[in-house]
Amino acid sequence: MARKGGFPGGMPGNMNNLMKQAQRMQRQMEETTKELEQKEYTASAGGGAVEVVVSGKKELVSIKLAEEVVDPDDIEMLQDLIVAAVNEAYRVADSESQNAMAKLTGGLGGLGGFGF
Repeated sequence: MARKGGFPGGMPGNMNNLMKQAQRMQRQMEETTKELEQKEYTASAGGGAVEVVVSGKKELVSIKLAEEVVDPDDIEMLQDLIVAAVNEAYRVADSESQNAMAKLTGGLGGLGGFGF
C-alpha cells in the first residue's frame, strides 16, 4: 500500500545536492569576505582637501590633509571634513561588500556582508 503525504522518491538526493550547494556558497562567501577585508577604500571631502583610506575590516588606515585645510581658527571645518571623508569611504566599502555578496547569493537578502 502506497504511503500518502511526505516527499516523493528522490528527495534525499535533492537534499544532498542542496546541502552541497549551500556549503559551496558558504565557502565562496568566506573567501569573498576575506578578499574584501584585504581591500582598501579611498574617499575624499572638501574637493580633495581631506583624503582618507579605510580597510575592509573597518579600520582607518590613513588621512591626508591639504595644507590649506589646516586652519587653527577653523578646526571644526577640518573635523567635519574628516568625518565626511571617513563615512564616505565606509559607504564605498559597504556598497562593494553588498554587491559582491549579492552576486554569490543571487540577491537573497541578509546573507553575508559586513553590515557597515
